[in-house]
Formats: sequence, structure tokens, C-alpha cells
Amino acid sequence: MYRRCGFRYEKKLRAIGVARIAGIDEAGRGALAGPVVAAAVVLPEKFRHRRLNDSKQLAPELREEIYVDLTSNSQITWAVGVVDSIEIDRINILRASHRAMRFAVGALLEQPHHVLIDGLPVVPFPFAQTAIVDGDCISLSIAAASVIAKVTRDRMMRDFCAHFPEYCFSQHKGYGTELHLLKLHEFGPCPIHRRSFEPVAQPLLALEGLIAAATSPSRGTRREAGVSIPAA
Repeated sequence: MYRRCGFRYEKKLRAIGVARIAGIDEAGRGALAGPVVAAAVVLPEKFRHRRLNDSKQLAPELREEIYVDLTSNSQITWAVGVVDSIEIDRINILRASHRAMRFAVGALLEQPHHVLIDGLPVVPFPFAQTAIVDGDCISLSIAAASVIAKVTRDRMMRDFCAHFPEYCFSQHKGYGTELHLLKLHEFGPCPIHRRSFEPVAQPLLALEGLIAAATSPSRGTRREAGVSIPAA
């Protein structure tokens, strides 16, 4: 069933006296390289944007336009948190994602009274929270966070591409695409690869699995380009 991205959760909270509400989302959790980036965004109560939606449903050019709209709006408070690949390998991607979220909300100039988090609850977390599965498609606050996190990370990956051009990071942003796995098999991992992720150690096997999945008639849809990667 189609659900329009809106303020239904925010309105319920404001109805019981919660004034400042932050949406939180992350980008890069399933990538094989680069950081995980989270954003926290507080939108004004009367905020409107006709094109804002889950960042994964937006074309890259439109994401960039909406990012500029959001970050240049003086009525919007936002911040990002970044956890690099070394820390991801040390503590695992789930904890790193949660840490990036805590960094992001902690960096807000005004602390929120409640947060809306995309996905499952984050424990521990320093603020009262409501976790919403597919929240980036439901809550405008989370959708705004998803755009800021995604564009921030994509820009970081394009910068990394200048340092490691042989991996073509600007094209796949570190996700487990066929191109990335081919480059990884050819050159081995670079300093920003997540070495605790099995496909980084065995890119050829991951590539064969990706091709098999792509040619399977029963394959399902994916929300991110690439493959689902468990930590080793």
C-alpha cells in the first residue's frame, strides 16, 4: 500500500506537547568501503517540500537539489555524524551506524525532545525515540535526514575516488556492484575498504554470487544498489 511521506508521527508528538523533533537516518551501512554517515534533521512545523522523499527513491540530481534546499534553509537545524571504515571494522557495522546517529544528534545546535529513527530502535540512545520501519518513506523528518546523509556520503566517496581512482568509487559509492567487485578482485582492498566484510576478502566469490542472483528469475527487489553484505 502506498503511503505518502508526511508529518503524521510528528503531529502525534506535537499533540502531546513535544516541540522539537529530529528525524535520523544513515547512509552507507551496506557498502564495502568508506564511512557510514548519519544525519539528524529538525524541520519547522510548517515545513513543505513537494519533492522530498526517501533518498533512495530520488534521482542523484534531484537529491543534490533537495540537499541544497534543506541545508540552505535557515529554519532547518541539521547535523551529520561520520564513523570511518577502521571503526566499522573494530566495532561492527550495526554499532558503527548507531554511533554515527548519536554523533549526528549530539551535534545539533539545539537538542531535540524526541527523535524519529529509520528502522529499528537504537539502544542505548540519549533521547526518547520512535523507531519507524521504512520511516524514510513515511516521515518527512526522516526523509530529510536520509537525503542529507546520502548526499554527504556520496560527496565523500567522490573525494575518495580522487585518491583511489582505480576503484571507481564515484560510480558505485563503495557498494558491492559488479564493477566494484571486479576492481576489488584486480587491485585488492585499499585503506577505506571494510576488511571485516567477507566480500572484501573474497571479491571473486561475491562477484559470482552477485551474477547468480542477477540471473535468478526469483530474485527480489533491493532498496540499495549492490548486495546484502554480512560482516565476517
